[in-house]
Amino acid sequence: MFVAATSQCFSDLPLDEALQRLVDLEYTSVEITIHESGGHLKPSEVLDAPEHAVRACRRTHRLTPCAFSVDIQAPEDQYYDQFAACCRLAKAVKVVTVVVRSAELGTPFNAEVERLRKMASISSIEGVRLGLLTEVGRMTEDPDTAVVLCDSVKGLGITLDPSHYIYGPHAGRSFEQVMKYVYHVRLRDTSKDRLQVRIGQGQVEYGRLINQLNKVHYDRALSVDLAPLPGVDQMAEMRKMRLLLESLI
Repeated sequence: MFVAATSQCFSDLPLDEALQRLVDLEYTSVEITIHESGGHLKPSEVLDAPEHAVRACRRTHRLTPCAFSVDIQAPEDQYYDQFAACCRLAKAVKVVTVVVRSAELGTPFNAEVERLRKMASISSIEGVRLGLLTEVGRMTEDPDTAVVLCDSVKGLGITLDPSHYIYGPHAGRSFEQVMKYVYHVRLRDTSKDRLQVRIGQGQVEYGRLINQLNKVHYDRALSVDLAPLPGVDQMAEMRKMRLLLESLI
């Protein structure tokens, strides 16, 4: 295992400056956000200007890109083309895992399985792994449903964000059943009533989580994903989180 960080930790900065901040904090790997709204790159731009996207993802100030977070907002006739472009970009810069969100609650299960099967087929062509994010308000907020989705879609894995199993409707329930499906991990500190709190003030048991991941031979990134908190020194929180995780692995 190794420690990484999402570029979204510095969402208010251009990608180049966000990466420089991570270098200054002595991170060595980065998860780059490719979101149509609020990302450092846009899926539509990746499709329209692939060479520009490759250059942007290679200009990383010695950081190693370890994952892409992809959030597409296009209609269906463009959706899969944009996703395929993001997978080609991942292959070009040797990114292993592409993180995607599950459908919102209320979406028919079979429709979501069909969507994910199409995406898994596209990602496998480029040799990329598809990691479905665990997230409150979406189908993966229930760990059992997340497991059933993975069992229904060949090649699909989980991007585990344990905060969403500590804060939310399934708070307190075990989520150990998802561990063997984990392709990628995102971390922050969380309490039962706040998705993000200052490091050390929440209920995430990092040591226990890492032990659980070790049992299933997980050897990829622990990606720090801290949104800036009002009145809190973001650089200090990011440094504290890196040192904490490195001390545990």
